[in-house]
Amino acid sequence: MQEILDATQPGDWRALDPANTLYLDLASGRVVMELAPGFAPAHVQNIRTLAKEGYWNGLSINRSQDNFVVQWGDAAEDDKQKKPLGSASAKLPAEFERASKGVKFDRLPDKDGWAPQAGFADGFPAARDPQSGKAWLAHCYGAIGAGRDVAPDSSNGTELYVVTGQSPRQLDRNITVVGRVVQGIELLSVLPRGTGPLGFYEKPEQRTQIKAIRLASEVPENDRVPLELLRTDTPAFTQLVEARRNRRDEWYKRPAGHIDLCNVPLPVRTPKK
Repeated sequence: MQEILDATQPGDWRALDPANTLYLDLASGRVVMELAPGFAPAHVQNIRTLAKEGYWNGLSINRSQDNFVVQWGDAAEDDKQKKPLGSASAKLPAEFERASKGVKFDRLPDKDGWAPQAGFADGFPAARDPQSGKAWLAHCYGAIGAGRDVAPDSSNGTELYVVTGQSPRQLDRNITVVGRVVQGIELLSVLPRGTGPLGFYEKPEQRTQIKAIRLASEVPENDRVPLELLRTDTPAFTQLVEARRNRRDEWYKRPAGHIDLCNVPLPVRTPKK
């Protein structure tokens, strides 16, 4: 795979848009996340508002469920004690899927067990159904979702989680996916597992405090993390997928001839100065 990456051209890579990039700052470091306004426009706009107004600053990571998710938000159980939302919306429509028309879809060649077609849209792992004309983002490792209650429209982006285990694709089209982690997920995956139901922490001191969650566009340029992502609509990415579908490394004796959507690597690099 490295040979393919070494042969890429500058145009094979794309820079993160600061307006769609979130920084989750912890004492242990920074998690960089890319938002997906093409699939969850209302949620992304609300998340932008929450970040600009410092909603998450001083709140905490409240859940770490083994082989599943890490989740953060307001841990207050009493609604009267919860942090005000400021000018953000308290209620949003469910954004589980969108019309596939107009979505540039880079399709994988293999069958998918969860959807008629799987591939990438705007660089995000995605799936679509030509018969229904719908497309949606997939719950791969690193996916960011908006936690909700039973009602489909009960999420507003204040409670966010990151998939830190085997891809729970059964959640596809059941929760609004708002983006994905592009760097620093190890800071979340190593957190101690919660001992309460569903991996929630039972004591306040077990939680991890959030220093800040900010949009990159609100951060001074010299404090931003310069990252580039390999575009999924390039010959280089097609070569990378094939190299993983059929491993030709000396160690492999039987190429699989198949790759799962969530097993396709999505390279990220720091651009050369």
